[in-house]
Amino acid sequence: MTTALLKQPTQPTAVRKPNRSFIHGLISNKKALTGMAVMIIFIALALLAPLLFPGDPSRITAMASLEPSAEHWLGTTAKGQDVLALTVHGSRSSLFVGLSVGIASTFIGILVGLASAYFGKFIDEALSLVTNVFLLLPGLPLLVILAAFLPPGLGTVILVLVVTGWAGSARVLRSQALSIRSKDFVAAAVVSGERAGRIMFREILPNMASIVMGTLLACVIYGIGAQAGLEFLGLGDVSTVSWGNNLFWAGNEGALLTGSWWVFVPSGLCIALVAFALALINYAVDEVTNPRLRKIKTPKTTPTKAETSAAK
Repeated sequence: MTTALLKQPTQPTAVRKPNRSFIHGLISNKKALTGMAVMIIFIALALLAPLLFPGDPSRITAMASLEPSAEHWLGTTAKGQDVLALTVHGSRSSLFVGLSVGIASTFIGILVGLASAYFGKFIDEALSLVTNVFLLLPGLPLLVILAAFLPPGLGTVILVLVVTGWAGSARVLRSQALSIRSKDFVAAAVVSGERAGRIMFREILPNMASIVMGTLLACVIYGIGAQAGLEFLGLGDVSTVSWGNNLFWAGNEGALLTGSWWVFVPSGLCIALVAFALALINYAVDEVTNPRLRKIKTPKTTPTKAETSAAK
């Protein structure tokens, strides 16, 4: 009897497969595909910029203020620099700053939001106080003051934007973490003796994937736009090539007064296109994760003979 039981084949245990509905939803979403296509183009241009336009993009290559032509597709600046080379090389700095600010601000927001929501009491009050102080500080004057007193450079721009931009993401993520903190599975993990770090990052954080993605995209948009604004005011490193510095030099060289639209339109249009693409991806994430925003497709039915005769 016992040998027969031992020889019986054991049933294979069910293996939990990863939920791919989120990825499939993004792939089938037209807004997400459009936004990702635009971002892939800009990232490819940024990576291939040294191959497409080797050398210093700020060097003088032709006569000053030339209109777009077959030789210079976007014309030249008042100094004789190729505008297309400046625009393509400027994407490297602008995208790098935007991604760095977005990742750093979201990471700080995750740490502050999770710790505030999970521990509560004194830690929640202290972190909420610090967050509220940064939220109440006027953003633009603080940006100008910090950028004016710190040494110019990309590191300074990233530091200034992270310091002034993390509070909003922390407030949003804290509110989401508070709602998940009260769920039964979190209470079960606490009762079973799980460590606080494991509960926060293995139980609560995975259920915040959509809001974290939306916060990250919003912070990237903020980083790119704020960098362009600081550099347009002359508070960045004017020796670097970026979309903001391109607008700064276009304003200083009187491109608006002389009607040289080809000098400032490309950089401004690139900023708008990147922000638009990220906003499309953000809205697509909301559509995939929020059932209220999903479009219900009704099947097309052919009218029966009785319905057609009644209509006649």
